[in-house]
Amino acid sequence: MGGRSLGRRFGWLWAAYAASAFGTRFAFDAFSLIAIVALGAGTTEVSLLAAAGLVVGAVVALPLGPWVEFRRKRPVMIAMDLIRCAALLTVPVAYVFGLLGFGQLLAVSVVVAAADITFLAASGAFLKTLLPPDDLLVANARFESTTWTATVLGPPLGGFAVGLFGPVVTIAADAISYLLSAIGIRAVGGSEPPPAKREGPRLTGRDLREGWRFILTHPLLRPLFVNTIVVNGLIMATAPLMAVLMLGQLGFAPWEYAVAFAVPCLGGLIGARLSRTVVAWYGRDRVLFVAGWLRVCWPIGLVFVQPGVPGLILVIVVEFCLITCIGVFNPVLATSRLEQVPLDRAARTLSAWSIAGKLTTASLTALWGLLAAFTGPRAAVGIAGALMLATPLLLPRNRRRAVPVSAHGDQESGSRPRDQVP
Repeated sequence: MGGRSLGRRFGWLWAAYAASAFGTRFAFDAFSLIAIVALGAGTTEVSLLAAAGLVVGAVVALPLGPWVEFRRKRPVMIAMDLIRCAALLTVPVAYVFGLLGFGQLLAVSVVVAAADITFLAASGAFLKTLLPPDDLLVANARFESTTWTATVLGPPLGGFAVGLFGPVVTIAADAISYLLSAIGIRAVGGSEPPPAKREGPRLTGRDLREGWRFILTHPLLRPLFVNTIVVNGLIMATAPLMAVLMLGQLGFAPWEYAVAFAVPCLGGLIGARLSRTVVAWYGRDRVLFVAGWLRVCWPIGLVFVQPGVPGLILVIVVEFCLITCIGVFNPVLATSRLEQVPLDRAARTLSAWSIAGKLTTASLTALWGLLAAFTGPRAAVGIAGALMLATPLLLPRNRRRAVPVSAHGDQESGSRPRDQVP
């Protein structure tokens, strides 16, 4: 990316993203740890906490996508950060006073999940107004690099903090990170185009359906959408199975398991930094298609993991190759999606995409848990890997005619001087 400047306003947005990303990774799995250590929860309750928070949060966020569409995006982003901060802070406060219960953890996870989806919808639409189209790939690559850097550094540091201070401290740190994010977004300053105007005084069923309707009728977004939610869902569905396989059946130590999945995240950083270069060399359509194929070739290799150092090396190599390809694919996908979505539908479309992804992931995770109960975790991981090999058939083929980007005058704000403040 060559240190190319995208302006002061983007710099603040990037800093805000970095703060929340590091806070989230620092508190990785903290809710599960609190439920187990502080509340004595069992496997069923921990699984319920993870799945129910995801599903109910997505359902709660359903009307929020259209609601965001008709409001200025930056205040919505700040509000979602402050809501996440306040919700998370209730956990350490309740813990200190001996009032923390499983119901509170579940309620907080729902609030945070719904706010996550709403924030992502608003931030995608805001980025579309902040930068001209030519800068979107650079911006998304930087966000992707930050995500993988946080994933490399956050969990080990969070694990160290949990060992010293307990899991509640990492929740407090995550809450503070959202406060810092809100401050950074406030510092972005500048103007924002007026939001879309709704037809009528209330949200309607049409408003709720518009995001999915736009995705499913779009010749490029439809195959990308189906491919992405299925691949991501299958990858995430095998994560708990790999934990059971490696930590239980194969006898890996917790630190070995952490290393096996932390070190490969460096591949995501490499892939994100390469994404703009490979697009310049080969074109966006080809990179989406090839990286989409390559990213699903590797998970099937996890079925061959064995105890000891060879097994550890196998997992690291497979995950490194997988995550490197994901690091290339994701920024290109995010940029193509933003370019195709008109600004007056951006929040609804991004919200619909995120909700569908979370519900698919939760469903596949539950389904693969049941499958593993009958086949064992190794066989279930192998079935997921085999199915992933077929998912590139869902990718859009190289198009002879380009699908035009949204032509609704929605990029005019991105053509203004980046640091202009009214």
